[in-house]
Amino acid sequence: MKSLNNSEDNLANITASVQRLVRAIMLATGQFSLILACCNSVKAQPQILNLLQELSSVDIQEIVISPTAETLYTTIADTIGINQPEALMVKGLESVVEINQLIISTNLMRDEFRKNLHFPLVLWVNDDILGKLVWLAPDLKNWAASTIRFDNDEHQATPNSAFTASEV
Repeated sequence: MKSLNNSEDNLANITASVQRLVRAIMLATGQFSLILACCNSVKAQPQILNLLQELSSVDIQEIVISPTAETLYTTIADTIGINQPEALMVKGLESVVEINQLIISTNLMRDEFRKNLHFPLVLWVNDDILGKLVWLAPDLKNWAASTIRFDNDEHQATPNSAFTASEV
């Protein structure tokens, strides 16, 4: 029974985090805002994204960054072209081969984001990428009001942690 309660608590925490993310996106619609969404669980992320799409009235465009990407700004600009989305979610940063260089270049080009992107930008990160942002791009990291977490109390994904009670 303890795992069921943990599962229900975890679901409640995730739902609350998704609602915070929805509010952050809605409040920033039409202007640049950096939002960091931290999730260490590869298994839970698609379910979180589905819940986000259900709860959000904002059309959120998604892109998955290539493992060979060298700059985040150019990748985003090339992908969206002249059409500004209502919100943009960037996934796949953990797979970028030269992630340190990408983060450093993103920090150097941070003013371009504010000048040219007029929508909330959600970066999906894990604890490793979040740590790299703190050390390699502190100015950029400071633009994010706070990091919205989607993991259990320990902020660590465990093989036995469940997303819903039905999976226990």
